[in-house]
Order: sequence, then C-alpha cells, then structure tokens
Amino acid sequence: MIILNEEKIDFGQFPNGETFIATNINLLAMQNNKIILKYENDNDLLRLMFVKKHLDGLNSLSCSLAILYMPYSRQDRTEDNSVFTLKHVCEFINSLHFTTIVVNEPHSDVTIALLNNCMTKYPTVDLLSKVVDEVGFDKEKDYLFYPDAGAQKRYSSKNSGYKEIVGFKKRNFTTGRIESLQIVGSELVNGSKVIIIDDLCSRGGTFILSAERLKEIGATDIYLVVAHCEETILEGDIPSSPHLITQVFTTDSIINPNSDARIKIFQESDL
Repeated sequence: MIILNEEKIDFGQFPNGETFIATNINLLAMQNNKIILKYENDNDLLRLMFVKKHLDGLNSLSCSLAILYMPYSRQDRTEDNSVFTLKHVCEFINSLHFTTIVVNEPHSDVTIALLNNCMTKYPTVDLLSKVVDEVGFDKEKDYLFYPDAGAQKRYSSKNSGYKEIVGFKKRNFTTGRIESLQIVGSELVNGSKVIIIDDLCSRGGTFILSAERLKEIGATDIYLVVAHCEETILEGDIPSSPHLITQVFTTDSIINPNSDARIKIFQESDL
C-alpha cells in the first residue's frame, strides 16, 4: 500500500499484468510530499518507484518516506550462501533519492546503516505503556522478557524502569527453526506476569516456545507485544493457545483488522 499526503493511491493492472496508477497524483502533490509505505508484497516496491519518479517530474518537489515495516529486514546479513536481500532493497530505495526516510522498528541497525538519510521510530515503546495499564502489570514484581539478545539491545534502553529477563535462542539459519532456548534470570519469574516484547511475529513459534519455558518457571499470565505482526500468526499456534499467551498486542504496520479478539491492533498513527 502506498499513501501520498494522507491519501491512499489506487493502482490497477492491464491484462498482461503491467501496473498503472489510477489516482491522479498531480492533484495530491505538494511542495513537500510524504509517502507512507505499508509493505504488503513486492508490487509495492514497484509502485513506490512509479509514484516517486512521477513526483520528481513535478517542479523538483521534495519527498520524504515513512516505512511502517522495512521489507526484507530479516535478511540483514549473508550466511550459508544466502542472499543479502536487505542490502539490495535498501540500494533500490536509496536510488529514489528521498529527502528523509523514517523506519518504524527496524529489525537491526543494518537497515539504518544501509538507508540514506534514515531515522527511526519505536511505536512499541508507547504501545507497551498502554499494555501495562490494560493488563495490570506491576513494575515492582512483573517482568519484560526479551526472546533474544537482539530484542534486548533494541528495547532495553528504551524501556527503563522495568524488571527484565532475557532468552538466548539457537536458530537454524537455513530452516528458521529454533533449536534451543535458555532463559537467563529464570529463578526470578515464579508468580509473576510476563510481557514478551519483540519487533516481529510471523507464525509465532518463537513466542510459543518462550511461553512454554516461562510457564515452566512459574510465570502466570503471559502477553505478547510486537511492533509488526504478519497475517500468518492466524495459521500458527498462538490463537489456539490462550493457556500460554493470554493476549497479543501489535500495530497495523502489516496485519489488517481480523476477527480474532485475542489480537489487539493499534493504529501506528495513534502511537
């Protein structure tokens, strides 16, 4: 999805699959334009190029870009002969010459390093404060849980005043499967609520495994807070496991409203 100056751009396709822009961009163009990219599939990258190139031809207008979820951010390195796709996507976006780029909740610092004129925002920090109030989280006895060192690095300094525990997982980079998970500080959790916090949920296997381990060491209610949640969460085990994860809280950066009451979606614009 491409939004230009708060208006969604409509696209169509010719019979052979070629894209055309159905919205009159000229009527929306301003001297200082803002594009929002809500990535749904790779077509959005092509559409982003068409819109930006058209704006470039309108009297040298300036244009900023806000990326609700950075596509390919999970592939932020090369390992076992894998392709460093994030690098190539960032090179493509850089070629469009935005005045500024704001990325919400990047998966790692690699995105920030690869994108030109890049800044970051962390709506999860505000989301967490809303969740704490809603679930009756007690900062004196309850805990935040970071599933890995990356999540701890990303959020710990931004969430001061909380008690924290950390997981250390071993993942098979080829299959994506987690082979083991160790919790540091496990002796502290007994009788406490726990909020798991991370940037991205797909099918939710990491969080189900985390919740199982947390339950084993005495956690009571467990909640999940993630910045980006894919539609595939509905195909995983989280919706059918309320005994493990009581409620999921996320933003609308990827997922759209659905009928599962256990997934509460906040609009990023409200955070």
